[in-house]
Amino acid sequence: MSNESELSEDFQPVSQPVDSDTAARVLDLVFRAESRRILASLIRLVGDFQLAEDALQDAMAIALEHWPTEGVPANPRSWLISAGRFKAIDRQRREARFEYRGWGAEVGEPPAQTGGASAFDPLFMDQDVIEDDQLRLIFTCCHPALAEDARVPLTLRTVCGLTTDEIARLYLVSPETLAQRLVRAKRKIRDTRIPYQVPGPELLPERLDGVLNVIYLIFTEGYSASYGGVLLRTELCEEAIRLARLIANLLPNESEVKALPALMILHHARRGARTNSDGDIVLLEDQDRSLWNAGEIAQGLELLDRALALGGRGAYTLQAAIAALHSRAESSAATDWRQIAGLYDLLLRLRPSPVIELNRAVAISMIDGVEQALLLVDSLRGRGELKDYHLLPAVRADMLRRLGRWPEAATEYEAALALAKTDPERRFLSRRRADTRSHVSEQPAACESGATRGAI
Repeated sequence: MSNESELSEDFQPVSQPVDSDTAARVLDLVFRAESRRILASLIRLVGDFQLAEDALQDAMAIALEHWPTEGVPANPRSWLISAGRFKAIDRQRREARFEYRGWGAEVGEPPAQTGGASAFDPLFMDQDVIEDDQLRLIFTCCHPALAEDARVPLTLRTVCGLTTDEIARLYLVSPETLAQRLVRAKRKIRDTRIPYQVPGPELLPERLDGVLNVIYLIFTEGYSASYGGVLLRTELCEEAIRLARLIANLLPNESEVKALPALMILHHARRGARTNSDGDIVLLEDQDRSLWNAGEIAQGLELLDRALALGGRGAYTLQAAIAALHSRAESSAATDWRQIAGLYDLLLRLRPSPVIELNRAVAISMIDGVEQALLLVDSLRGRGELKDYHLLPAVRADMLRRLGRWPEAATEYEAALALAKTDPERRFLSRRRADTRSHVSEQPAACESGATRGAI
């Protein structure tokens, strides 16, 4: 269940006082569902990332104080934005560095705080304003003046709410290094007065690729988490899809802008079948396709058709076309693997990548046989570009297993297990390693010795 659906089902605003536990529960629901949008609005209103983050925390504390005695407001998000805005002004005044930033022109001068609810009357903001704030924040984070190694982390931190430690693990750097990058980026936005806005048509081309890439990476992290106890981070997938839809509404005639949400929706539609009730991985070939979301697949296919009608031939269009072929197939065996391999060929010409080569090798294994595909994987491994990518030895192990080369397969599963970062992947690889080892123990000694000599 998404955070937003959880909020809509469980949250009931009340005008009468509530107990502290109820207020805290509702506030937690609001925070999980709305905190990133609230922060985006506060950044626009106060013009400073750190001040906005502090103001959000202040607003949460105020809510815990006021809501038990005054009741939960009908529009808690707007209440928190308004409370946070006033607290930000208070902070600036207390630190003797308050500067007029256009409050009166935009939302009116804040009322004097005299205590009680009147100090935090909600600034009612409709959904379009909130979404625009999110869009402004993305374009701000992706400004070309910012260092490339800071754009995506800054977006993940402010738009998606990942912690500094989480992002540091993604980038294989220390939290201190990552924190310094974020501080420098925020300072540059403030000091150079990078505008907090969606740029005009003349400036969109220089930022659009970066914005789409950021959204794609957000989805990628949600679709297959790079670390932790779960494979899927559904809230990140849904946030990326929502952001992609905003961009699509902004640029309705851009084929790649249509293709990106198509790609993500088609993949996300399979989420119900990708893990079992214990959170363990279910491979594509073993998934119960009746659990795939047919309505979402239809949405994704419609968006892909629009992208193709606009002349789409870009990377997101090609990837969406591959996802569509999987979505239309009744089973793995019935999948048009030859067309998928052809699409990977086109994708490699457009955007060369060793990961795409690895995916293409899997498709080739379904067409020309495992031995031919294994040659491609071995060539890829020889180049060393994916030496820290756990799926390379995992794919090689699977191919060796399919060939009955059990000792080699066990060795490759061991290598993949050493690189895997999520618990579901480690459990899956551990089971596969145990299975291949059981086959090794069943083989005659001479056969085992011969297979071992052939291992790489």
